[in-house]
Amino acid sequence: MIAKPTGGASRIIPALDTGNLARAEALAAALAQHCGVLKVGLELFCAAGAPAVAAIARHAPVFLDVKLHDIPNTVAGALRSLLPLKPAMVTLHAGGGPAMIAAARAEAETAGAHRPLLLAVTVLTSMDTAALAATGIADTPAAQVLRLARMAIAAGADGLVCSPHEAALLRAEFGPGPALVVPGVRPAGSATGDQARTATPAEAVAASTPCSWSAPPSPPTRPGSPGPWSASSPVTRSATRPTWVSTCSSPLSSWGCCWRASCGRAAGRSSSQ
Repeated sequence: MIAKPTGGASRIIPALDTGNLARAEALAAALAQHCGVLKVGLELFCAAGAPAVAAIARHAPVFLDVKLHDIPNTVAGALRSLLPLKPAMVTLHAGGGPAMIAAARAEAETAGAHRPLLLAVTVLTSMDTAALAATGIADTPAAQVLRLARMAIAAGADGLVCSPHEAALLRAEFGPGPALVVPGVRPAGSATGDQARTATPAEAVAASTPCSWSAPPSPPTRPGSPGPWSASSPVTRSATRPTWVSTCSSPLSSWGCCWRASCGRAAGRSSSQ
């Protein structure tokens, strides 16, 4: 089972948000020395399947962000199929309930010391109070995150996925035990896309003490984007001291700014945004 990061670049989880495996492998090779874990999400997993996990795992431990959500037996069976891939972390929706999470934990335990961390996704970063209300939940995202988090940890989840807005709340509630993975980190002034609960790199790093891993904006995966592996790239020029975060697509310049801002704060230096 993967150990919690000790700090610095080990806390960063870049997302390989592309359906092209060759592109994902190139990004993995370029970014592995600057992070602790690499994310394989639904786009890449649906496009390339198990070979994608195997290919990316040659560069760094894999955060398999597939957000399992089904009846308990089905989720247990899905996890059984994923275990031979040896991902370091697997996500499942806390909304699936305690029986689903418990079934997943029981299945994960069959892998022994090499089992993945099970991370319960609380409330997606795309959802705000209005979006929750549309699903029948008359509460704030923070309240719903805390409610689901309590249930998930009690049912056997190793950790939680939450936005930067709830990281300190969850650490205050649970102490240092559960792993926290925090997506929704965006460079100051950049478009937030479909994410509703975000933070800048500086804000995320300021809150990094309660986080285990963090997911800042991912390297560019759009056609025509310059590669992050060139000598002049902000990625390769950046220092290596950010926090455990997960990522979303962003232009290369924003990615570099995110890294530099995060690194400066984590190293105890001031950073401009």
